[in-house]
Amino acid sequence: MVGSSVKGSLAEKTRTYINAHPSIRDCVSKGLVNYSSLARIIAKDLNLDNTEAVMIACRRYANKVGGADHERSILKILKDSRLEMRNKTCIITVKNSWTVLHKIDNLFNDLWNEESVMHIVQSASAVTIITDKTLKERIIDTVCRFNIIKIKDDLVEIVVKSPEKIVETSGVMSYLITNLSDSGINIEETVSCHTDTVFIVKESDIIVAYSVLTKCIQNAGKI
Repeated sequence: MVGSSVKGSLAEKTRTYINAHPSIRDCVSKGLVNYSSLARIIAKDLNLDNTEAVMIACRRYANKVGGADHERSILKILKDSRLEMRNKTCIITVKNSWTVLHKIDNLFNDLWNEESVMHIVQSASAVTIITDKTLKERIIDTVCRFNIIKIKDDLVEIVVKSPEKIVETSGVMSYLITNLSDSGINIEETVSCHTDTVFIVKESDIIVAYSVLTKCIQNAGKI
């Protein structure tokens, strides 16, 4: 029982290490890594004695993530995806309280009737509202200014609209985020809603961000 627990702990540490290093994770998932060398590096960094067990954990991780087959599934989704863009977007972060939520609920019903778009993300400490800049003052007046935590202007919303199969395919958002991050794009906010993946970026980053996402879709069409 003790030996099993130790192995489990070592395997978990190995997975955590790989997940914390995107470049290594990418190489492992594609089978582009020398597992013996990787195991020695991980064992050294984590002060682990059993290098062979670490190597086995690395190989099991690779089998679990699916490697090339998994990436092919992601590219098939992107192949049939398309982009939409909305400028003049803003993000309003407000306090998370029942009073504020009630005000937002009433506002949401009004905007629904007006066919306006508003994304709402709730966490334990705050509520993030992503909407058209033309609605900013209306939202501020509704929730009251003293409930406002932060406002971000001069943003653009890029929506990746994908086929239904994205719902059961993991890793699509991660793939897109990695490509944006590698190009130096700071994502202000991201939301996933059914088949839509929404990225909010600064207006100054729109050309590069849109180009990166377009290439992801175009390159996926070549598989």
